Amino acid sequence: MTALDLDDLLTTAREKTGLSDYGDEWFVEPLRVLVGALATEARLSELGLALTQRRLTALLADRLRLRQLQREHPEVVAEEVAVAAEICGLPRTGSTLLHRLLASSPHVTSTLSWETSYPLPFPGEGPDAAQRKQRAQDRAKLFLEMTPEFGDIHTIEWDGPEEDVILLDRTFTSMSFDSFYQVPTYGLWLRKVDQGPAYRELREWLQVLQWQDPSRRGKPWVLKSPHHLTAVDTVLDTFPGCKIVMTHRSPAEAVPSYASMVSSICRQYSEDVDQVAIGRYWRDRFATTLREFIAVRRRRPDRFVDARFRDVVANPVTEAARVMTGLGLPADEDAFAAYLDRNREQRHGSHTYTAEDFGLSKAELTRDFAFYEEVIP
Repeated sequence: MTALDLDDLLTTAREKTGLSDYGDEWFVEPLRVLVGALATEARLSELGLALTQRRLTALLADRLRLRQLQREHPEVVAEEVAVAAEICGLPRTGSTLLHRLLASSPHVTSTLSWETSYPLPFPGEGPDAAQRKQRAQDRAKLFLEMTPEFGDIHTIEWDGPEEDVILLDRTFTSMSFDSFYQVPTYGLWLRKVDQGPAYRELREWLQVLQWQDPSRRGKPWVLKSPHHLTAVDTVLDTFPGCKIVMTHRSPAEAVPSYASMVSSICRQYSEDVDQVAIGRYWRDRFATTLREFIAVRRRRPDRFVDARFRDVVANPVTEAARVMTGLGLPADEDAFAAYLDRNREQRHGSHTYTAEDFGLSKAELTRDFAFYEEVIP
């Protein structure tokens, strides 16, 4: 393939796997929107095009393999999945730190980085998933070689807790795509579409992971991604016992930080990255997202737990324990402290940027997000 083509992608995945049954093909429309935006807006480099073709084909192949697994092992769809929490703060609000703290508790489970990238067993692979883990390590190393500054922005743990939105990538209904590429048309579409089918599939992926590791049975899942702010009602409807844990930080700080992160990632795929467009896009995107979040929170206040960025950073163990209590789960402060010790050893570098780098200013952002600052608990 010399360009992205929907039919070619579908066919290539079938040829790669030797499988043909995608099941319900509702996902074709999200993929069609994404492919169109990638072709007309993303300004892909030659390398970016090759990486994107490979990535989309792999996601489609996983869809085919998921359906095969469910046919061969019908017990998978009988797995009882309980989600206790989706941590849903804006990016760069302490949500990653809080997620990794909570996930360190032996009383809960969470999606791990290697298995969000490779959720299905390789042919002939043993229960230790050694092949997938090695591939995930190699993939993380390559990612940091391509974008060395990313490690100063976000600590990568190939075997640590990771965002479940990476599982949603296989639905082509995911914030990952407008974070990795300059595809505003896709992002606008994502705000308006019913994500119910995608979240039903997210449950299926959690069933697959739980089936592979029976020790997870009986443990509630604690998950995390800012993507879920685009579908708060859908999250709460899909997972009845789930609460939204919202990490709060002034968007005047969070928006430029995320724009810096997105700009760094986009450079893997494009040699023509418009930082100003990225900054303004995410300013508008998050303003819409937060207005919708506030509306849902007012209608369903019993389904939310709040955490302030400054508290998560200043008193992480105490704040993690408070959030766990709010979820009705036991707090294991020794486990939280042990994670912090590991985290201190991994962190390095500094993340330097200004709002002006992205066509923004702190004064304008403070004005634009005043509606949210007024309701932060």
